[in-house]
Amino acid sequence: MSMSNTEKHIKDIRRKTRRKFSSKKKIKIVLDGLRGEYSIAELCHREGINSNLYYRWSKDFLEAGKKRLSGDTAREASTDEVVDLKKENTDLKQAVAELYLRNDWLKKSLTGQGVLRYLSH
Repeated sequence: MSMSNTEKHIKDIRRKTRRKFSSKKKIKIVLDGLRGEYSIAELCHREGINSNLYYRWSKDFLEAGKKRLSGDTAREASTDEVVDLKKENTDLKQAVAELYLRNDWLKKSLTGQGVLRYLSH
């Protein structure tokens, strides 16, 4: 059973015109619900949201708080931090490679002069 073009068009319009809520607004709505001053139905009606959406936000909010209190959350690095860390990682790899080559060269140099054999006895 496939959707008609009209149904697809309506669904696309709804998706494009759907209200977007900021994190701050979601938190405010969830906290209003937790305060219990109004029923969840009244709160959702006032905010113009479906109660299922409120309960999903509430669950996400409480889960995030639970993780934070138990220390399970890792701070997300910003894009700039990631770029900086990748550059630092590349620089460190380069430095290690240069030190390895220099160390290898010194070993061969000392072995050729018999110094390394003398020192190892």
